[in-house]
Amino acid sequence: MADPIVYVEQRIAAAFAKVAGAKADGIDTAVRSSDRADAQVNGSIALAKAMGLAPRDVATKVLEVADLKDICTDAQVAGPGFINLTFKNEFLSRELMASSASEKLGVRNATKPRKIVIDYSAPNVAKEMHVGHLRSTVIGDALARILAFVGNSVLRENHVGDWGTPFGMLIEHLVDLGETDAANELSVGDLDSFYRSARKKFDESEQFQARARARVVLLQSGDAETLRLWKLLVAESTRYFQMIYRTLGVLLEDTDIMGESAYNDLLPQVVERLRNSKMLTTSDGAEVVFAEGFVNRENQPLPLIIRKTDGGYNYATSDLACVIDRVERLNADLLLYVVGAPQAQHLQMVAAVSKQAGWLNSSREMVHVSFGNVLGADKKMLRTRSGKAVKLDALLTEAVERAANAVAEKNPELSDAAKATIARTVGIGAVKYADLSTDRIKDYTFDWDRMLSFDGNTAPYLQYAHARICSIFRRANIERASVRSFAPVISHTAERELAMRVLQFDSALWDTIDKYSPHRLCTYLYELATSFSSFYEQCPVLKAETESERNSRLMICDLTARVLQTGLNVLGIEVPEQM
Repeated sequence: MADPIVYVEQRIAAAFAKVAGAKADGIDTAVRSSDRADAQVNGSIALAKAMGLAPRDVATKVLEVADLKDICTDAQVAGPGFINLTFKNEFLSRELMASSASEKLGVRNATKPRKIVIDYSAPNVAKEMHVGHLRSTVIGDALARILAFVGNSVLRENHVGDWGTPFGMLIEHLVDLGETDAANELSVGDLDSFYRSARKKFDESEQFQARARARVVLLQSGDAETLRLWKLLVAESTRYFQMIYRTLGVLLEDTDIMGESAYNDLLPQVVERLRNSKMLTTSDGAEVVFAEGFVNRENQPLPLIIRKTDGGYNYATSDLACVIDRVERLNADLLLYVVGAPQAQHLQMVAAVSKQAGWLNSSREMVHVSFGNVLGADKKMLRTRSGKAVKLDALLTEAVERAANAVAEKNPELSDAAKATIARTVGIGAVKYADLSTDRIKDYTFDWDRMLSFDGNTAPYLQYAHARICSIFRRANIERASVRSFAPVISHTAERELAMRVLQFDSALWDTIDKYSPHRLCTYLYELATSFSSFYEQCPVLKAETESERNSRLMICDLTARVLQTGLNVLGIEVPEQM
């Protein structure tokens, strides 16, 4: 155990149970950070009502039973019945050493690891990724890393749009161009141009429309030649997706792609299972399910369409097939959908139908991790001057170029190779962190100057804090690993504040997991970097007054750098040692 609040919380909870027995059930015994002391406990007030006692008397009994003498220099009842706790410096020192020796820097593993499927990114074949794909990709990737870090088994699934009626026109356009020319056009990443040309033909030519519709029939019936051409489209698009993912530094691989086509064989089963469960109803010629509690604007039951009037399947059918596949084939305990907020009702209905059908139960959970939009300076959806969606590869290229200018200005002595490497790390990190540091349910405004600033809650500020710590060890010609056995001696207020902040890494990470909100970890890392800055200004490290003080501060510097690096890494952001 390395987080002092988590450590003392266990003793406090046990003390409440001893004092009140069953009456303590449901009482909030949490230990929280406080401005008046290191931590505060508020549960005595609520428990006093259940016991018929004065809150201060309950708090006094809890402190007597908890016996915190080895942890706290001061543990006292305050106000109407609060318990204020001040930790011993020696206790903090022990916890720092425990954190430093821990493989995960004091972060607890999941007590009950889960098998988790995360559905994120989800671009479309033959269409370029744009800024609208950024949030799903970045948030999903961060959650995949964080959940795996604490011991869960995480499966990444990229639900690519690779099936449906548009592929008739796309395949026919490919035939018209010739496979070689089509492959060349697609391989340079000009997918939008390919799609627009196909759409233009479809809109202007009835003959082309007829060909496209006939090709859809061939595709859905499994015609070998049509499937070969379809696979060519998918392969070229996948190559493009991977180029974007490598640039962005996310974990998604070709093997993580589970396109809509992967569920084709399950679609008839979805219909059959719902029919056998007596859940399927015919409404206006379509086969639908009316999930309980969902109504339209007229307060009429809202249908989830399973099979359309023409016999074709709907998005809901495919999404229900996904649930079946992820539960029955992958045996997942938790299904996370990192999908935009506008899909909230649709996914709620899919989850409701899945529960009613028995595919989801109390041990299998489906969660929509929703997010807002990326806005421009005009507070509208971020677009180019011509009104088109901003292409993701163009945005990332610009990020690296702007970062290169910022790095060259800050440290012109770096070699060209070092500048290029750092520019990529800073530029891509800045884009990702600007997204992740915003509460995901809110829209955020894309602002180059703010996200690339070396001041404030930005990736460059955190990356620079890490690099500054590394420079301390370079100047002293000391291997960082050599200071990890030193026992920290906490004497200065800024030293103590930094120690407390370092030890909160575990709580910050678990708070992030509990709410599927990466911005909470970002806030913690920014506060950690700010605490280090204050410590660095007030507490000389290499010029410390004594050798033991110097060694102590070097140990704390190293641990701070490791927490910064680990925290940013689990968000998917690289951390340079020099900037």
